[in-house]
Amino acid sequence: MSTERFTTALRLPAQAAAETEATLIKWHISPGDTFTKGKVLAEAESAKSSFTFEAPCDGTVKSILCREGNTSSFDDPVIEIETDDISVKEPQSAPEALQSEEQLNTGMSVQLKENSDENSKTVGILGIGGYLPKTVVTNKDLLGEFPDVTEDYIFGVTGIRERRWANPDERPSDMALIASQEAIKKSGMKAEDIDAIILSTTTPDFVMPATACILQQKLGLRGIPAFDLNAACSGWLYAISVARGMIYTGTARNILTCAVDMQSRLLDKKDKSSLFLFGDGAGAAVISATDSGHTIQREFITADSQGLRMARREYPGYELPENTDSFDPCIRIDGRALFKFATDSFSSIIREVVEKSGWKPEEINWVVPHQANGRILKAAATKSGIPFERFYLNIDRVGNTSSASIPLALIEIEKYLKKNDKIVFCTVGAGITAAAMSIKW
Repeated sequence: MSTERFTTALRLPAQAAAETEATLIKWHISPGDTFTKGKVLAEAESAKSSFTFEAPCDGTVKSILCREGNTSSFDDPVIEIETDDISVKEPQSAPEALQSEEQLNTGMSVQLKENSDENSKTVGILGIGGYLPKTVVTNKDLLGEFPDVTEDYIFGVTGIRERRWANPDERPSDMALIASQEAIKKSGMKAEDIDAIILSTTTPDFVMPATACILQQKLGLRGIPAFDLNAACSGWLYAISVARGMIYTGTARNILTCAVDMQSRLLDKKDKSSLFLFGDGAGAAVISATDSGHTIQREFITADSQGLRMARREYPGYELPENTDSFDPCIRIDGRALFKFATDSFSSIIREVVEKSGWKPEEINWVVPHQANGRILKAAATKSGIPFERFYLNIDRVGNTSSASIPLALIEIEKYLKKNDKIVFCTVGAGITAAAMSIKW
Protein backbone atom coordinates (compact mmCIF):
# COMPACT_ATOMS: atom_id res chain seq x y z
CA MET A 1 0.00 0.00 0.00
CA SER A 2 1.01 3.63 -0.52
CA THR A 3 3.00 5.26 2.31
CA GLU A 4 1.76 8.77 1.42
CA ARG A 5 -0.35 10.08 4.30
CA PHE A 6 -3.43 12.20 3.79
CA THR A 7 -6.21 13.69 5.87
CA THR A 8 -9.78 12.43 5.57
CA ALA A 9 -13.02 12.48 7.54
CA LEU A 10 -14.99 9.46 8.76
CA ARG A 11 -18.74 9.12 9.18
CA LEU A 12 -20.69 6.84 11.44
CA PRO A 13 -21.53 3.47 9.84
CA ALA A 14 -25.02 3.52 8.31
CA GLN A 15 -27.71 1.47 10.01
CA ALA A 16 -31.15 0.66 8.56
CA ALA A 17 -31.96 2.77 5.53
CA ALA A 18 -34.82 4.66 7.21
CA GLU A 19 -32.47 5.93 9.94
CA THR A 20 -30.69 9.17 9.15
CA GLU A 21 -28.83 10.07 12.36
CA ALA A 22 -27.30 8.78 15.58
CA THR A 23 -26.12 10.18 18.92
CA LEU A 24 -22.47 9.88 20.01
CA ILE A 25 -22.55 8.27 23.46
CA LYS A 26 -18.85 7.92 24.19
CA TRP A 27 -15.52 8.47 22.41
CA HIS A 28 -12.69 6.03 23.19
CA ILE A 29 -9.99 8.15 21.53
CA SER A 30 -8.75 11.74 21.63
CA PRO A 31 -6.89 14.07 19.20
CA GLY A 32 -3.34 12.86 18.72
CA ASP A 33 -4.13 9.21 19.51
CA THR A 34 -3.10 6.53 17.04
CA PHE A 35 -5.37 3.57 16.35
CA THR A 36 -5.42 0.34 14.35
CA LYS A 37 -8.05 -1.04 12.00
CA GLY A 38 -10.94 -2.58 13.94
CA LYS A 39 -10.39 -0.58 17.13
CA VAL A 40 -13.61 0.72 18.67
CA LEU A 41 -13.44 4.49 18.26
CA ALA A 42 -16.82 5.33 19.75
CA GLU A 43 -20.18 4.08 20.94
CA ALA A 44 -23.32 5.47 19.32
CA GLU A 45 -27.08 5.08 19.48
CA SER A 46 -29.65 5.43 16.69
CA ALA A 47 -33.41 5.33 17.00
CA LYS A 48 -33.48 1.54 16.65
CA SER A 49 -30.15 0.25 17.92
CA SER A 50 -26.94 0.82 19.84
CA PHE A 51 -23.73 0.17 17.95
CA THR A 52 -19.98 0.66 18.00
CA PHE A 53 -18.01 2.75 15.53
CA GLU A 54 -14.94 0.74 14.54
CA ALA A 55 -11.89 2.11 12.73
CA PRO A 56 -11.89 1.12 9.04
CA CYS A 57 -8.10 1.58 8.83
CA ASP A 58 -4.96 2.43 10.80
CA GLY A 59 -4.48 6.12 11.51
CA THR A 60 -4.07 9.09 13.84
CA VAL A 61 -6.85 11.29 15.23
CA LYS A 62 -6.58 14.90 14.07
CA SER A 63 -9.82 16.25 15.52
CA ILE A 64 -13.18 15.22 16.93
CA LEU A 65 -16.01 16.82 14.94
CA CYS A 66 -18.99 15.61 16.98
CA ARG A 67 -18.93 15.81 20.77
CA GLU A 68 -20.33 13.23 23.16
CA GLY A 69 -24.08 13.68 23.57
CA ASN A 70 -24.50 15.40 20.21
CA THR A 71 -26.47 13.93 17.31
CA SER A 72 -24.93 13.57 13.85
CA SER A 73 -26.39 12.73 10.47
CA PHE A 74 -24.93 9.57 8.89
CA ASP A 75 -23.91 11.84 5.99
CA ASP A 76 -21.83 14.19 8.18
CA PRO A 77 -18.26 13.45 9.31
CA VAL A 78 -17.72 12.92 13.03
CA ILE A 79 -13.94 12.62 13.15
CA GLU A 80 -10.96 13.81 11.11
CA ILE A 81 -8.00 11.44 10.79
CA GLU A 82 -4.63 11.10 9.10
CA THR A 83 -3.86 7.79 7.39
CA ASP A 84 -2.09 6.19 4.43
CA ASP A 85 -4.90 3.70 3.72
CA ILE A 86 -6.21 4.64 0.27
CA SER A 87 -9.41 2.60 0.81
CA VAL A 88 -10.87 5.33 3.04
CA LYS A 89 -9.99 8.21 0.75
CA GLU A 90 -13.10 10.05 -0.33
CA PRO A 91 -14.04 9.52 -4.01
CA GLN A 92 -14.08 12.71 -6.06
CA SER A 93 -17.80 12.52 -6.62
CA ALA A 94 -19.75 10.14 -4.45
CA PRO A 95 -23.50 9.86 -5.04
CA GLU A 96 -25.63 11.40 -2.33
CA ALA A 97 -27.50 9.08 0.02
CA LEU A 98 -31.21 8.46 -0.56
CA GLN A 99 -33.07 9.54 2.56
CA SER A 100 -36.67 10.26 1.58
CA GLU A 101 -39.23 8.15 3.41
CA GLU A 102 -41.14 8.06 0.10
CA GLN A 103 -38.18 6.33 -1.51
CA LEU A 104 -37.08 4.11 1.36
CA ASN A 105 -38.74 2.31 4.22
CA THR A 106 -37.07 0.22 6.91
CA GLY A 107 -34.17 -1.52 5.21
CA MET A 108 -34.52 -1.20 1.44
CA SER A 109 -37.95 -0.54 -0.01
CA VAL A 110 -39.67 1.41 -2.79
CA GLN A 111 -43.20 1.74 -4.05
CA LEU A 112 -43.73 -0.62 -6.95
CA LYS A 113 -44.86 1.19 -10.10
CA GLU A 114 -47.64 -0.29 -12.17
CA ASN A 115 -46.66 -0.93 -15.79
CA SER A 116 -49.32 -0.02 -18.35
CA ASP A 117 -48.13 -2.85 -20.59
CA GLU A 118 -48.14 -5.40 -17.79
CA ASN A 119 -51.32 -7.15 -18.90
CA SER A 120 -50.58 -6.97 -22.61
CA LYS A 121 -47.73 -9.48 -22.54
CA THR A 122 -46.97 -12.40 -20.27
CA VAL A 123 -43.26 -12.61 -19.52
CA GLY A 124 -41.90 -15.79 -18.02
CA ILE A 125 -38.79 -17.75 -17.13
CA LEU A 126 -38.16 -20.73 -19.37
CA GLY A 127 -35.06 -22.94 -19.06
CA ILE A 128 -32.67 -22.48 -16.16
CA GLY A 129 -29.01 -23.52 -16.21
CA GLY A 130 -26.04 -23.37 -13.88
CA TYR A 131 -22.39 -24.21 -13.40
CA LEU A 132 -20.24 -24.82 -10.33
CA PRO A 133 -16.48 -25.43 -10.57
CA LYS A 134 -15.25 -28.88 -9.55
CA THR A 135 -12.75 -27.77 -6.89
CA VAL A 136 -14.29 -27.97 -3.40
CA VAL A 137 -12.72 -25.70 -0.76
CA THR A 138 -13.71 -26.49 2.84
CA ASN A 139 -13.52 -24.22 5.87
CA LYS A 140 -10.59 -26.30 7.09
CA ASP A 141 -8.69 -25.49 3.89
CA LEU A 142 -8.82 -21.77 4.71
CA LEU A 143 -7.74 -21.77 8.35
CA GLY A 144 -4.00 -21.34 7.72
CA GLU A 145 -3.86 -17.67 8.72
CA PHE A 146 -6.30 -18.06 11.63
CA PRO A 147 -5.08 -20.59 14.23
CA ASP A 148 -7.67 -19.30 16.73
CA VAL A 149 -10.63 -19.90 14.38
CA THR A 150 -12.43 -23.25 14.03
CA GLU A 151 -14.47 -24.80 11.23
CA ASP A 152 -17.57 -24.75 13.41
CA TYR A 153 -17.09 -21.08 14.19
CA ILE A 154 -17.03 -20.22 10.48
CA PHE A 155 -20.18 -22.24 9.91
CA GLY A 156 -21.89 -20.60 12.87
CA VAL A 157 -21.11 -17.09 11.63
CA THR A 158 -21.67 -17.60 7.89
CA GLY A 159 -23.72 -20.78 7.43
CA ILE A 160 -21.01 -22.07 5.05
CA ARG A 161 -19.13 -25.36 5.29
CA GLU A 162 -17.60 -25.42 1.80
CA ARG A 163 -17.60 -23.57 -1.49
CA ARG A 164 -16.46 -24.14 -5.10
CA TRP A 165 -13.50 -22.24 -6.55
CA ALA A 166 -12.61 -22.02 -10.22
CA ASN A 167 -9.53 -23.74 -11.60
CA PRO A 168 -6.61 -21.54 -12.74
CA ASP A 169 -7.44 -22.05 -16.42
CA GLU A 170 -11.11 -21.07 -16.07
CA ARG A 171 -12.47 -17.64 -16.99
CA PRO A 172 -15.85 -16.14 -16.09
CA SER A 173 -17.00 -16.47 -19.72
CA ASP A 174 -16.21 -20.20 -19.62
CA MET A 175 -18.52 -20.67 -16.65
CA ALA A 176 -21.18 -18.46 -18.23
CA LEU A 177 -21.13 -20.53 -21.40
CA ILE A 178 -21.89 -23.82 -19.64
CA ALA A 179 -24.75 -22.30 -17.62
CA SER A 180 -26.18 -20.60 -20.72
CA GLN A 181 -26.04 -23.71 -22.88
CA GLU A 182 -27.97 -25.65 -20.23
CA ALA A 183 -30.57 -22.88 -19.90
CA ILE A 184 -31.12 -22.69 -23.67
CA LYS A 185 -31.41 -26.48 -23.95
CA LYS A 186 -33.93 -26.72 -21.10
CA SER A 187 -36.01 -23.92 -22.63
CA GLY A 188 -36.55 -26.05 -25.73
CA MET A 189 -34.84 -23.47 -27.92
CA LYS A 190 -31.70 -23.30 -29.98
CA ALA A 191 -28.98 -20.69 -29.53
CA GLU A 192 -30.09 -18.91 -32.71
CA ASP A 193 -33.52 -18.28 -31.10
CA ILE A 194 -31.91 -15.88 -28.60
CA ASP A 195 -32.61 -12.21 -29.43
CA ALA A 196 -30.42 -10.56 -26.75
CA ILE A 197 -27.89 -11.35 -24.02
CA ILE A 198 -27.67 -9.58 -20.67
CA LEU A 199 -24.81 -10.73 -18.44
CA SER A 200 -24.52 -9.76 -14.79
CA THR A 201 -21.01 -9.80 -13.32
CA THR A 202 -18.60 -7.95 -11.06
CA THR A 203 -15.70 -10.00 -12.45
CA PRO A 204 -15.68 -9.62 -16.24
CA ASP A 205 -13.09 -11.29 -18.47
CA PHE A 206 -11.96 -7.82 -19.58
CA VAL A 207 -12.89 -4.22 -18.89
CA MET A 208 -13.91 -4.23 -22.56
CA PRO A 209 -15.29 -5.82 -24.60
CA ALA A 210 -18.24 -6.90 -22.50
CA THR A 211 -18.18 -10.48 -21.28
CA ALA A 212 -21.68 -10.75 -22.79
CA CYS A 213 -20.09 -10.20 -26.21
CA ILE A 214 -17.52 -12.91 -25.48
CA LEU A 215 -20.38 -15.22 -24.48
CA GLN A 216 -22.18 -14.26 -27.68
CA GLN A 217 -19.16 -15.36 -29.72
CA LYS A 218 -18.90 -18.65 -27.83
CA LEU A 219 -22.57 -19.33 -28.53
CA GLY A 220 -21.98 -18.66 -32.23
CA LEU A 221 -24.36 -15.70 -32.37
CA ARG A 222 -24.16 -12.41 -34.26
CA GLY A 223 -26.32 -9.38 -34.82
CA ILE A 224 -28.14 -9.22 -31.45
CA PRO A 225 -27.68 -6.85 -28.49
CA ALA A 226 -25.27 -8.10 -25.84
CA PHE A 227 -24.12 -6.15 -22.79
CA ASP A 228 -22.85 -6.47 -19.23
CA LEU A 229 -24.62 -5.23 -16.13
CA ASN A 230 -23.07 -4.69 -12.69
CA ALA A 231 -25.45 -4.58 -9.75
CA ALA A 232 -23.28 -6.86 -7.58
CA CYS A 233 -25.29 -9.64 -5.90
CA SER A 234 -28.55 -8.17 -7.21
CA GLY A 235 -27.37 -8.42 -10.81
CA TRP A 236 -29.42 -11.39 -12.02
CA LEU A 237 -32.73 -9.89 -10.89
CA TYR A 238 -31.68 -6.55 -12.38
CA ALA A 239 -30.95 -8.39 -15.64
CA ILE A 240 -34.39 -10.02 -15.65
CA SER A 241 -36.02 -6.65 -14.97
CA VAL A 242 -34.17 -5.10 -17.92
CA ALA A 243 -35.06 -8.10 -20.10
CA ARG A 244 -38.71 -7.75 -19.16
CA GLY A 245 -38.63 -4.11 -20.24
CA MET A 246 -37.01 -5.01 -23.56
CA ILE A 247 -39.76 -7.55 -24.19
CA TYR A 248 -42.49 -5.02 -23.39
CA THR A 249 -41.00 -2.51 -25.85
CA GLY A 250 -40.64 -5.10 -28.60
CA THR A 251 -36.84 -4.92 -28.68
CA ALA A 252 -36.53 -8.70 -28.21
CA ARG A 253 -38.66 -11.74 -27.47
CA ASN A 254 -36.24 -14.36 -26.08
CA ILE A 255 -33.48 -12.96 -23.86
CA LEU A 256 -30.65 -14.89 -22.22
CA THR A 257 -29.94 -13.53 -18.75
CA CYS A 258 -26.72 -14.88 -17.28
CA ALA A 259 -25.02 -14.19 -13.94
CA VAL A 260 -21.41 -15.14 -13.33
CA ASP A 261 -18.95 -14.19 -10.61
CA MET A 262 -15.45 -15.48 -9.88
CA GLN A 263 -14.55 -13.96 -6.52
CA SER A 264 -12.06 -16.56 -5.29
CA ARG A 265 -9.01 -14.81 -6.77
CA LEU A 266 -9.91 -11.46 -5.23
CA LEU A 267 -9.76 -12.43 -1.56
CA ASP A 268 -7.22 -11.30 1.00
CA LYS A 269 -6.14 -14.52 2.68
CA LYS A 270 -5.64 -12.60 5.95
CA ASP A 271 -9.07 -10.92 5.98
CA LYS A 272 -11.55 -13.20 7.73
CA SER A 273 -14.44 -10.80 7.08
CA SER A 274 -14.47 -11.83 3.40
CA LEU A 275 -12.23 -14.89 2.92
CA PHE A 276 -14.75 -17.49 4.08
CA LEU A 277 -17.78 -16.07 2.28
CA PHE A 278 -17.35 -16.36 -1.45
CA GLY A 279 -17.65 -19.17 -3.96
CA ASP A 280 -17.53 -19.11 -7.76
CA GLY A 281 -20.39 -20.01 -10.07
CA ALA A 282 -22.69 -19.10 -12.93
CA GLY A 283 -26.45 -19.24 -13.46
CA ALA A 284 -28.60 -18.43 -16.46
CA ALA A 285 -32.20 -18.37 -17.66
CA VAL A 286 -34.09 -17.60 -20.84
CA ILE A 287 -36.69 -14.86 -20.33
CA SER A 288 -39.41 -14.83 -22.95
CA ALA A 289 -42.79 -13.44 -23.97
CA THR A 290 -44.66 -16.67 -23.39
CA ASP A 291 -47.73 -18.17 -21.82
CA SER A 292 -46.00 -21.47 -21.10
CA GLY A 293 -43.22 -20.36 -18.78
CA HIS A 294 -43.03 -19.55 -15.11
CA THR A 295 -44.68 -16.14 -15.11
CA ILE A 296 -43.25 -13.04 -13.49
CA GLN A 297 -45.91 -11.34 -11.35
CA ARG A 298 -44.18 -8.30 -9.86
CA GLU A 299 -40.60 -7.08 -9.62
CA PHE A 300 -38.67 -4.08 -8.49
CA ILE A 301 -35.06 -2.97 -8.36
CA THR A 302 -33.55 -0.20 -6.25
CA ALA A 303 -30.32 1.07 -4.71
CA ASP A 304 -29.30 3.17 -1.71
CA SER A 305 -25.86 4.78 -1.80
CA GLN A 306 -25.97 5.27 1.96
CA GLY A 307 -24.38 1.82 2.08
CA LEU A 308 -21.79 2.61 -0.58
CA ARG A 309 -18.78 1.42 1.44
CA MET A 310 -20.29 -1.64 3.13
CA ALA A 311 -19.11 -3.98 0.36
CA ARG A 312 -16.59 -2.81 -2.23
CA ARG A 313 -13.65 -3.48 -4.48
CA GLU A 314 -11.54 -0.79 -6.16
CA TYR A 315 -10.03 -2.70 -9.08
CA PRO A 316 -11.83 -4.36 -12.03
CA GLY A 317 -11.49 -7.90 -13.33
CA TYR A 318 -11.37 -11.40 -11.89
CA GLU A 319 -7.67 -11.54 -10.95
CA LEU A 320 -5.38 -9.47 -8.74
CA PRO A 321 -2.79 -7.32 -10.55
CA GLU A 322 0.89 -7.71 -9.68
CA ASN A 323 1.52 -4.14 -8.50
CA THR A 324 -0.94 -2.98 -5.85
CA ASP A 325 1.11 -0.38 -3.99
CA SER A 326 -1.25 2.52 -4.71
CA PHE A 327 -4.63 0.85 -4.16
CA ASP A 328 -6.41 -1.99 -2.40
CA PRO A 329 -7.25 -4.70 -4.98
CA CYS A 330 -9.25 -7.06 -2.73
CA ILE A 331 -12.90 -7.41 -1.78
CA ARG A 332 -13.67 -5.61 1.48
CA ILE A 333 -16.74 -6.09 3.67
CA ASP A 334 -17.99 -4.03 6.61
CA GLY A 335 -19.59 -7.08 8.15
CA ARG A 336 -21.36 -5.56 11.14
CA ALA A 337 -22.95 -2.65 9.27
CA LEU A 338 -23.85 -4.85 6.31
CA PHE A 339 -25.52 -7.44 8.55
CA LYS A 340 -27.90 -4.89 10.05
CA PHE A 341 -28.63 -3.15 6.76
CA ALA A 342 -29.12 -6.37 4.77
CA THR A 343 -31.38 -8.00 7.38
CA ASP A 344 -33.80 -5.07 7.35
CA SER A 345 -33.57 -4.73 3.57
CA PHE A 346 -34.29 -8.42 2.87
CA SER A 347 -37.35 -8.48 5.11
CA SER A 348 -38.64 -5.17 3.75
CA ILE A 349 -38.43 -6.11 0.07
CA ILE A 350 -40.00 -9.52 0.72
CA ARG A 351 -42.99 -7.94 2.46
CA GLU A 352 -43.28 -5.33 -0.31
CA VAL A 353 -43.29 -7.71 -3.26
CA VAL A 354 -45.67 -10.16 -1.54
CA GLU A 355 -48.15 -7.37 -0.83
CA LYS A 356 -47.94 -5.90 -4.35
CA SER A 357 -48.50 -9.36 -5.82
CA GLY A 358 -51.77 -9.60 -3.94
CA TRP A 359 -50.47 -12.53 -1.94
CA LYS A 360 -50.32 -13.25 1.79
CA PRO A 361 -47.15 -14.43 3.60
CA GLU A 362 -48.78 -17.75 4.48
CA GLU A 363 -49.45 -18.42 0.77
CA ILE A 364 -45.76 -18.31 -0.21
CA ASN A 365 -44.47 -21.77 -1.07
CA TRP A 366 -40.81 -20.85 -1.36
CA VAL A 367 -38.46 -17.91 -0.93
CA VAL A 368 -35.31 -18.32 -3.01
CA PRO A 369 -32.96 -15.64 -1.68
CA HIS A 370 -29.51 -14.51 -2.64
CA GLN A 371 -27.27 -16.77 -0.54
CA ALA A 372 -25.65 -13.91 1.35
CA ASN A 373 -25.12 -15.28 4.84
CA GLY A 374 -27.00 -17.88 6.83
CA ARG A 375 -27.51 -15.63 9.87
CA ILE A 376 -28.76 -12.72 7.75
CA LEU A 377 -31.35 -14.94 6.06
CA LYS A 378 -32.59 -16.42 9.34
CA ALA A 379 -33.02 -12.94 10.79
CA ALA A 380 -34.73 -11.74 7.60
CA ALA A 381 -37.18 -14.67 7.70
CA THR A 382 -38.21 -13.76 11.23
CA LYS A 383 -38.98 -10.18 10.20
CA SER A 384 -40.65 -11.07 6.89
CA GLY A 385 -43.46 -13.14 8.38
CA ILE A 386 -42.59 -16.19 6.27
CA PRO A 387 -41.29 -19.27 8.14
CA PHE A 388 -37.58 -19.92 7.70
CA GLU A 389 -38.25 -23.49 6.53
CA ARG A 390 -39.71 -22.00 3.33
CA PHE A 391 -36.41 -20.25 2.56
CA TYR A 392 -34.29 -22.44 0.31
CA LEU A 393 -30.60 -22.33 1.22
CA ASN A 394 -27.63 -24.04 -0.37
CA ILE A 395 -25.05 -21.62 1.01
CA ASP A 396 -23.62 -24.36 3.24
CA ARG A 397 -22.36 -26.20 0.13
CA VAL A 398 -21.62 -23.43 -2.40
CA GLY A 399 -20.97 -20.27 -0.36
CA ASN A 400 -21.97 -16.81 -1.55
CA THR A 401 -21.79 -16.92 -5.36
CA SER A 402 -22.92 -13.29 -5.69
CA SER A 403 -25.37 -12.67 -8.56
CA ALA A 404 -25.31 -16.35 -9.59
CA SER A 405 -26.67 -17.56 -6.25
CA ILE A 406 -30.43 -17.32 -6.96
CA PRO A 407 -30.38 -19.28 -10.26
CA LEU A 408 -28.00 -21.85 -8.75
CA ALA A 409 -30.38 -22.36 -5.81
CA LEU A 410 -33.37 -22.42 -8.16
CA ILE A 411 -31.85 -25.29 -10.13
CA GLU A 412 -31.62 -27.37 -6.95
CA ILE A 413 -35.17 -26.65 -5.82
CA GLU A 414 -36.73 -26.96 -9.29
CA LYS A 415 -37.61 -30.65 -8.84
CA TYR A 416 -39.71 -29.79 -5.76
CA LEU A 417 -41.74 -27.04 -7.43
CA LYS A 418 -45.33 -27.53 -8.53
CA LYS A 419 -47.44 -25.69 -11.07
CA ASN A 420 -48.76 -22.38 -9.69
CA ASP A 421 -46.45 -22.44 -6.66
CA LYS A 422 -45.92 -18.90 -5.39
CA ILE A 423 -42.22 -18.07 -5.20
CA VAL A 424 -40.30 -14.99 -4.14
CA PHE A 425 -36.76 -14.10 -5.25
CA CYS A 426 -34.94 -11.47 -3.19
CA THR A 427 -31.44 -10.07 -3.00
CA VAL A 428 -29.28 -7.35 -1.45
CA GLY A 429 -25.83 -6.52 -2.81
CA ALA A 430 -23.02 -3.98 -2.86
CA GLY A 431 -24.14 -0.49 -3.75
CA ILE A 432 -26.28 -1.09 -1.75
CA THR A 433 -28.51 -2.60 -4.45
CA ALA A 434 -31.65 -4.61 -3.81
CA ALA A 435 -34.24 -6.42 -5.90
CA ALA A 436 -37.24 -8.68 -5.46
CA MET A 437 -39.48 -10.65 -7.79
CA SER A 438 -42.59 -12.78 -7.43
CA ILE A 439 -43.06 -15.81 -9.70
CA LYS A 440 -46.03 -18.09 -10.30
CA TRP A 441 -44.45 -21.40 -11.28
